[in-house]
Amino acid sequence: MKIRAGYDIAFQCSQETPMLLLLSVRPERGADLLTEHRIQLSNEIPSRDYRDLFGNVCTRLVAPAGLLEIRNEFVISDNGLPDEVSPRAEQWPIDSLPDEALVYLLGSRYCDTEKLSQLAWQQFGSIVGGWQRVKAICDYVHSQLEFGYHHARPDRTASEGHQERRGVCRDFAHLAVALCRCLNIPARYCTGYLGDIGVPRDPAPMDFSAWFEAFLDGRWFTFDARHNHPRIGRVVIGKGRDAADVAISTAFGPTQLARFQVVTEVVANVSTDQKLEEAV
Repeated sequence: MKIRAGYDIAFQCSQETPMLLLLSVRPERGADLLTEHRIQLSNEIPSRDYRDLFGNVCTRLVAPAGLLEIRNEFVISDNGLPDEVSPRAEQWPIDSLPDEALVYLLGSRYCDTEKLSQLAWQQFGSIVGGWQRVKAICDYVHSQLEFGYHHARPDRTASEGHQERRGVCRDFAHLAVALCRCLNIPARYCTGYLGDIGVPRDPAPMDFSAWFEAFLDGRWFTFDARHNHPRIGRVVIGKGRDAADVAISTAFGPTQLARFQVVTEVVANVSTDQKLEEAV
């Protein structure tokens, strides 16, 4: 399966503003790219990439005063399989976890575990089996929170989402991640592309999506508390402790969002040459 993905984003900058973008596909999907993957900046503004502590590709630039336009469109190959389901995957004891997984047991900016620990152990402490525990957490979060784009609030923590019982996909992910960590299951926040592939089309404008991964049986598994069933065609952009680590843009000065469009769709029966022409 081949997926066309990309974005057309613009910011109005009132002055020269340093910016950090996290809009590149994760390096582990680099071999799947079928066309050029390049962030295009208006007026050929210079930029440079680096890898952050979580292995994400970040882009640094200094935007001049005025309109900054950011575009990218590419085609990527995907196996077309839904998220893996592994009911026998077990939770490892803490002393058996790899060193790099330990940071994903700690509280973070949006995953305020200290406020959710008692709830987590009351609700899920008696559940046997790592996969069954994480699935129970997803079921709980899915049933507790009402999804709606009008519920978006950039400073909402996991405990606040639980209290308010509403949010967007990042709030579902934050609450599930926090509850997993309370139960000593390493969990990390993910963001990227997720189109309406194999499901009814959502009439709302396309956006980036958020989900999470839990560490079970020595590796990371994908979970999605918002949709709460396996999905097809995820293309990861960033992974981190929570949304603070994978913001798609960080401006070190005053900016205003002027345009935001995201595309994620299946490309069917198109030659490679055609895809290359259409994606640039």
